[in-house]
Amino acid sequence: MPDVPRADQPQPFAPGSGIYELDINDPAGELVDRGSLSAAEMQQINALMRALGGLRDAEQALSEASLRYMKLNRTDMRALHFLITCENSGSIATPGAIASHLAISTASTTKLLDRLEHGGHITRSPHPFDRRALAIAITPSTKKSAVETVGRQHARRFIAAANLSAPERDVVIRFLTDMKNKIALGDEPWATLKED
Repeated sequence: MPDVPRADQPQPFAPGSGIYELDINDPAGELVDRGSLSAAEMQQINALMRALGGLRDAEQALSEASLRYMKLNRTDMRALHFLITCENSGSIATPGAIASHLAISTASTTKLLDRLEHGGHITRSPHPFDRRALAIAITPSTKKSAVETVGRQHARRFIAAANLSAPERDVVIRFLTDMKNKIALGDEPWATLKED
C-alpha cells in the first residue's frame, strides 16, 4: 500500500507555471510590497503570472521543437527569421545587417553564413547596388519549411491578438511594455560581469 503523506509533512512542489507566483518567489515580501493588495487582487495577479509563465513555457517548447526540426541552433534560426522578414519586406540582407541584428561579430557572422550555406539554407550573391557587399537570401526550400511549420505556429499569436477588442489590446500593450521596461537590464553590476 502506498504511503499516504501526512498533512504536517512538506509536499513536493508541482512543476509548471505556478513557479512564477509571488508567494512562492517572495514569501517574506522582501521584493514586492503587497500591503495595498487585497486577497482577490493577489489571486488575480498570481493567475496573470501563471499565464505569463505558461506562455513562456509554450514559447520555449516551440523554440526547442523548431530547433530539433530544422536541425539548427538558436542563432541560426534567428538569422533565418531575419532573412525571411527581409525578403518579405523587399529588403536586401547583408552580412553586416545580419551581424547587427544578431549582435554578433563579423567573424561569427562569417562562420554562421558558412554553416547555413553548407546546409543549403542560404545563398550568397553579389549585392546589386554595393560592389563591396554580398546579398544573403534564404533558399526557397528552407523558407517553405520554416513558414509551414514554425511560422504557422507563431502566426497563431496574431489570431489571439485579433480576438481582443481594440481597448483590450491597448491594455495588453501597455502592460507588456511596462513589464518589459521594469525588467530591462540597466547598469546592475551583477548583470554586467564578464565571464572569466
